[in-house]
Amino acid sequence: MGDSESGDADAGRGGTGTAHDRSQHRTEPGRGDGRDDTGVLRLRPPAHRVHRKAVAWWRTRILLVAAAAVAVLVVPAALLPDAARFWVLVPAAVLAVAGVAAAVGMPMWWYRVHRWEVTGDAVYTRTGALWQEWRVAPMSRIQTVDSERGPLEQVFGLATVTVTTASAKGALTIPGLDRDLAADLVHELTETTQATPGDAT
Repeated sequence: MGDSESGDADAGRGGTGTAHDRSQHRTEPGRGDGRDDTGVLRLRPPAHRVHRKAVAWWRTRILLVAAAAVAVLVVPAALLPDAARFWVLVPAAVLAVAGVAAAVGMPMWWYRVHRWEVTGDAVYTRTGALWQEWRVAPMSRIQTVDSERGPLEQVFGLATVTVTTASAKGALTIPGLDRDLAADLVHELTETTQATPGDAT
């Protein structure tokens, strides 16, 4: 399904729940640990969705970007002659309509695509939109785990967890998590990786 490099596997291009229920970000019974018959970690659909509030977060972000782009056109248009103003306001209107359409549709699609899961052996993620990226990072290859919250994420009570690995493919990100769940996940992954022998260099 894709390339495998430095312990991370990638393919394509591209849960909600209570914050302190640690069992919700572990593999459910019967799913297996993601290894094939030879014991090699393989790509598979992660189990958990991001938090439902991520839809509103993404939607607000799109609308703010669209509003800024429209304002760049509309504000100077007030200083133009009437004949020239029309040719500025038309693309502004197109941008506004496109922004609203994207804000309505894209976040729901992202919510369906973005998934994540943590097992005792690895972190699984699926992100993207038209071009999706599937990744699995073995615990032995994880270097650092961080949580960050931008201004909008703080408004919606969300956070993004970034897992840095010993791979040229770069870090794995899990956006749109409940902030308390993200804090728990960072703590758990840090403890697990510290206790896991490996060569995360």
